[in-house]
Amino acid sequence: MRDSVLTADVPLGPFDGHLVPVFAAKGKASKLHAHLRCSRLRADGAVASEVPLNAETIARMCSVCAHYGHWGRPDSGVGLFLRALGGHRGLLSQLQEYAEADPDEEVTQEEAEDAAEVLRAEPVSEEGETYDEDRDARDDAERLRDLMLSRWRDAADSLHLVESVVAKFPWLADWARPKTALKEEYLQALRERAGLFVDAMGLLEAAAAASLEMSEFPAEDEAFRAIGDSREVARRLRSMWSRWQRAAADAWGLPDDPLLTYQAVGGINSRRKGHDEACRAAERLLASWEEEARRIACASDPGVTVKLTVHLQEPPDEDPYAQQHERGLLGSLNHWTIGVLLTYLTSADWGRRRLTFRAPQLIVDQLLTRTVLVRCEPEPPGTPTAADDASPLGPGVFDDTPVHQRRPLTAEHLRLLSTAPGAEDQLYTVFSTDAGTEVLPFKELERRAASGWQGVLVASSADLPAALIEPWSEAIGHPPQEPSAMWRERMREADDPLFGERLGLAVGAEHAAWLVFGDKPWAREFNLRLLAVARGVPDLRSLDSGYDRAGRSRSLPGAVWHGLLAHSQDLDLEPFEAPDDSTWKRSGSGIPLGLLTQVEVYAVNADPRYQGKGHSPFCSHVRDRGVVADDDLLTIADLLGDTKFDWCSKCGGYAIRRLTDTQLAHYRAAHRLHDIAQQLDPGWGGYDPGRLGQLVEQLLELEKWDPAGDDRSFSEDSRRWRRIVRELLLRARSAQAG
Repeated sequence: MRDSVLTADVPLGPFDGHLVPVFAAKGKASKLHAHLRCSRLRADGAVASEVPLNAETIARMCSVCAHYGHWGRPDSGVGLFLRALGGHRGLLSQLQEYAEADPDEEVTQEEAEDAAEVLRAEPVSEEGETYDEDRDARDDAERLRDLMLSRWRDAADSLHLVESVVAKFPWLADWARPKTALKEEYLQALRERAGLFVDAMGLLEAAAAASLEMSEFPAEDEAFRAIGDSREVARRLRSMWSRWQRAAADAWGLPDDPLLTYQAVGGINSRRKGHDEACRAAERLLASWEEEARRIACASDPGVTVKLTVHLQEPPDEDPYAQQHERGLLGSLNHWTIGVLLTYLTSADWGRRRLTFRAPQLIVDQLLTRTVLVRCEPEPPGTPTAADDASPLGPGVFDDTPVHQRRPLTAEHLRLLSTAPGAEDQLYTVFSTDAGTEVLPFKELERRAASGWQGVLVASSADLPAALIEPWSEAIGHPPQEPSAMWRERMREADDPLFGERLGLAVGAEHAAWLVFGDKPWAREFNLRLLAVARGVPDLRSLDSGYDRAGRSRSLPGAVWHGLLAHSQDLDLEPFEAPDDSTWKRSGSGIPLGLLTQVEVYAVNADPRYQGKGHSPFCSHVRDRGVVADDDLLTIADLLGDTKFDWCSKCGGYAIRRLTDTQLAHYRAAHRLHDIAQQLDPGWGGYDPGRLGQLVEQLLELEKWDPAGDDRSFSEDSRRWRRIVRELLLRARSAQAG
């Protein structure tokens, strides 16, 4: 393993002197450790402190922590800088990778030339010992070729990592330049040896084959009668053409695949009349395609070349299931494009992913059809490079300075932040002069920064003080042993103090904390931090961040969605419905919604005219995926005012934003008032004379409640509430007097 220990000679730039948290045993000369879990630190008596990051501190670092430790929070400015230096993919390690030849493993120029000569020679016929010897030699040559290609790709990827890190931290440029020059020199040597295996004419022929337009197929040719009717013949020949052209587009020459003609005659009995004739006709047709490709390649004069500068797409997130050759900067390029790079590349800026070629027009035309390559427009002299105009990372971008000293975020800052563990799963509080303070997911931040958005990052959900989160987590407690006990009892009497609790914030916090695998403390706190930040978001649809480059969903964890939303089955709106004496069912009391009027309701589809039944974001029909950007947003007032809805009977059709304590108090007061109205309604069995006094006391208590909150005693809702209470008081007192 290469040495990636931080040393005192590494320039620290604006982070020189920045305070970092450390742990150390007592004593001025004791080693400094990044965390208490270090095997070389005796935790008993260890002292936590903050020291300036400088040469003296680096000299005192424990060698294990200097190699593997995370100094500072991973998503802070200094943490991101030190993370970019350390680790296997960090700058310190990559500067040593592919910087010089390894005498024990290096493939010499002579070995590469001999192997290339073996592969260019015609293979001997399949018979005798000569064939076996030739096959073994060709196998060895192919392994050496693949090894050379792999090393060249890896060396290019390593140089890209080095130059991209230096571009992000420009104060490292002078220090890293001598080491980078060695890597460039070695990369060129690897390219020259790998290029020995590429045949330039073969690349031209493959490009010509890939450029051919689909021709008319001889579907009526009598030679293909054994295949079937003309329609079946055309289908099979089209399949043969497609496979041949795809193989050519990914090869260093015309494909030598004997199975290509099988696309035409496959599945037909070889003893069937006309089978052999159909095979020969397919071979002739294939040969005509090859002849046309060679004709076009020969017509393209290799001496007449054009210059092309292209831009490679940014490498996607590492896929643990991808093959080694599919990873890194060049992992998305096919075999033919790799051959073009080895043959026609004239210069490369690996840090900026800009490659310049000088190649025949036929090659250039095919290069531009590759979706991973984008043509770069010519730049006028004096145009600043990406490293020149990028805002370098320093204190003040993230959480390492007071808020009033923060600097605007850039796309480059966010690309660097994405390398911190878990950064893409956080929610971020940001401020801009356009929208004020907002809470955004990471992907939305990326989209805005890419379009030139100007804003600063105030804090992430990970920045919430432990003094708030830890007591909250302790108050919630551990989940009950019986899983079914996690879901509180639904049906309670209206005067029960816990009535409607399943709609409230407290139960939501329990779900966010308890619905984690293994009840791990870090997972509980992670969910609670997200929940605390998301509770202040006006529209939960804005938290949908879609998918990342690797295709992984970046939505909030399911437990957090359960913490934010309550199921529709827990909501009973009967007290707020208008009275209706014409039906046999229980009637509403017309109680004003008040504080509940604008409570948000989320449904996958609220209009049955377009997509049928509406579903809750928790419904199994939509895979319980939480709220997404194209869901419908309603209010509780909308639910009462419209009858067109057609909700799924399994999930109830929607989910509601969890009620605050004040909203829940009004929900409970409304149900208590409705329950009293039902008891005093003679049409529903009459009242219990022995309870009239108790009902009067409850009504006098409810008369003081204001459904609008905030002392809005003159609002229409407040007046309607008092009118309903007074009517019920009059009815109850009349019954007492009678």
